[in-house]
Amino acid sequence: MAAKTYDNSSISALKGADRVRKRPAVIFGSDGIEGCQHSMFEILSNSIDEAREGYGSMINVTRYLDLSIEIEDFGRGIPVEYNEREKKYNWELVFCELYAGGKYKNNAGGDYEYSLGLNGLGACATQYSSEYMDVEILRDNHKFNLHFEKGENVGGLTKTPFRHRHTGSRIRWKPDLKVFTDINITLEFYQDILKRQAVVNSGLKFILKNETSPGIFETFEYYYENGIVDYVKEISQEKELTAVYSVSAERKGRDREDMADYKVKMQFAFCFNNANNALEYYHNSSFLEHGGSPDKAVRNAFVYAIDQYLKQNNKYTKTEGKIQFSDIEDSLILVSNSFSTATSYANQTKKAITNKFIQDTMTEFLREQLSIYFVENKMDAEKICEQVLVNKRSRETAEKTRINIKKKLGGNLDVANRVKKFVDCRSKDISRREVYIVEGDSALGACKLGRDSEFQAIIPIRGKILNCLKAEYDKIFKSDVIVDLLKVLGCGVEISSKHNKELNSFDLENLR
Repeated sequence: MAAKTYDNSSISALKGADRVRKRPAVIFGSDGIEGCQHSMFEILSNSIDEAREGYGSMINVTRYLDLSIEIEDFGRGIPVEYNEREKKYNWELVFCELYAGGKYKNNAGGDYEYSLGLNGLGACATQYSSEYMDVEILRDNHKFNLHFEKGENVGGLTKTPFRHRHTGSRIRWKPDLKVFTDINITLEFYQDILKRQAVVNSGLKFILKNETSPGIFETFEYYYENGIVDYVKEISQEKELTAVYSVSAERKGRDREDMADYKVKMQFAFCFNNANNALEYYHNSSFLEHGGSPDKAVRNAFVYAIDQYLKQNNKYTKTEGKIQFSDIEDSLILVSNSFSTATSYANQTKKAITNKFIQDTMTEFLREQLSIYFVENKMDAEKICEQVLVNKRSRETAEKTRINIKKKLGGNLDVANRVKKFVDCRSKDISRREVYIVEGDSALGACKLGRDSEFQAIIPIRGKILNCLKAEYDKIFKSDVIVDLLKVLGCGVEISSKHNKELNSFDLENLR
């Protein structure tokens, strides 16, 4: 077989809709269900950005049986007519041109100050990746309609005089199975995403309609009047160690000396709780699954402020080490909601932000506010710090216990790791092997004579055994009798620990 020639004619460029249809993962992060979900969020983001600017207080989302999606907002309506500056129709720029949109001047007094949309990719990329898309826009006393199929416009722009009571945009589309490997976005995903958006956009109502049979819909409503404060109260389930505390601020700064200033608006709501814990970060309405700058700020500020309080009030013992964030996190419910006019996302899927100024200004602000909070709320400060110390000492005990368990129970029973006076049997067949636990040496002697040494083993124990239901782990593992029994049985121990998931070493497969 002749070798293929690699020459000047071997290089090609994707054009038009193929830039997304053939490589959806570049824009959406995946060509599977995660990418399809993200394409839906791109259209939703545009509607949310309109509402945040003060245009519309409700967004309708409909999930149809054929897996098509419809999003309707009551904003200003997308401008779709001729654009003199660009010498093109705006509908072409919005739905057929990557890197075209109205959000490039967010930091210079543009139409959208704090927006989820950023790159001018979302609407166009979603249109390109759809089997079909229908757009209806109400503005300027007209109704505008567009229809697309597989990334191509069919029929151009239709403009009809229309007396409408409100402006807005309604987009219905079906993700294409030839682009994504799976387009069945579950109802649970819609419920989760809309609830999160209601949390971070206080006063904005989301109505979700789910078609259960042709023409029949079930309806869900999401609305948080006080945003993240109401949400933290909901998570805490009225089991707060301290009341919900909320702080907010606006700052201006830059990521680097030679870069332009931008604005950051931030809000934090938190409480301490012994029953539940949660950390959630949102930026420009996007849920930051991987955190980034806000997460680093929260970790730094809380460890610094609580450590300072413990030192100043002599709460540490003389030999005690510093707290870790995990000791605080065990009892903390915190939600942060921030916006900025310039944002560096880790990628288009917006699951983490990396802005240095956002991290620095959040850290400084939180440190300052926590110091004030501890001074003004002395009783809460005492409760928080006592609980953090309990968590810390519990974690350290758990870590020591884990090390002790590994040392004591590790390895096979051999000359170096044998149990005193344990009498093994000859058979290696686990289904036949038995162990008799007997009291004292005299019982051991009598049973040795009466047993079948082929499959019956014996271990003698001395005196009354420890009641493990009432004892702490460190006391349990100081008991030679219990450790010997665990070694003989061989399958480890089952320990549920909030502080250390690695403590559980139980595996029935290892039973001897």
